[in-house]
Amino acid sequence: MRFLLFLCLLLTPFASRAQEVTVFAAASLTDAMKDIATAWAKAGHKPPRLSFGASSALARQIEQGAPANIFASADLKWMEYLVEKNLIAMDTRKDLLGNTLVLIVPADKARPIVVGPGLDLGGLLGTNGRIATGDPAHVPVGLYARESLTRLGLWDAVKSRLARTEDVRAALLLVERGEAPAGIVYATDAVASKGVAVAGTFPPDRHQTIVYPFAVTKAGDTLEARSVMTFLTGPQARLIFMQRGFKVH
Repeated sequence: MRFLLFLCLLLTPFASRAQEVTVFAAASLTDAMKDIATAWAKAGHKPPRLSFGASSALARQIEQGAPANIFASADLKWMEYLVEKNLIAMDTRKDLLGNTLVLIVPADKARPIVVGPGLDLGGLLGTNGRIATGDPAHVPVGLYARESLTRLGLWDAVKSRLARTEDVRAALLLVERGEAPAGIVYATDAVASKGVAVAGTFPPDRHQTIVYPFAVTKAGDTLEARSVMTFLTGPQARLIFMQRGFKVH
């Protein structure tokens, strides 16, 4: 009897940890996911752990064994990367959200700009200014930005003047602080900041459609993880995503 009691006490922390859910989410989802985590907790559940960053960095961490139950990417590429590694529970995958790519400037320098083939980005940036966006080598917002600028015929003029950041929120911060005269971020990031203004919107036909796929990971596939995933795709979370400016599919 004492042995059984000891065994129960020994296993309790492990059982508790097994019910914890860790969500690896793209940096642009920061505010919405915090709101959703609060709503989940108010419904009587243990709040999920949230880890934010560039989708590329998070995907590689999952590949290396990081304990994530759910992955929410800002593009299809990095979800497909984990699918190819057989690290995603495919029956849980949902292409859940959309977004818009925008050009931002510091709030005190707000002015309308037409984003098109004739845009004078050099004039916008000045002599030494740089345009802040995610590193186009791997960060989704930077990948979308490079594709759009290339198809608009603007990439060659600006590629040497990028302030390449580790994720979209870092790019937003550079413009908020006035350390960059312009940036390329998602519309939802711009809405979340009082320090920037949207100067223009990139034509959606000049880059791949911005899609946020969500999925439970194979290594973190628990009943609780699936419950959180169901909540993320349910009406309450969908409303929160829309309130934060996302397009909900």
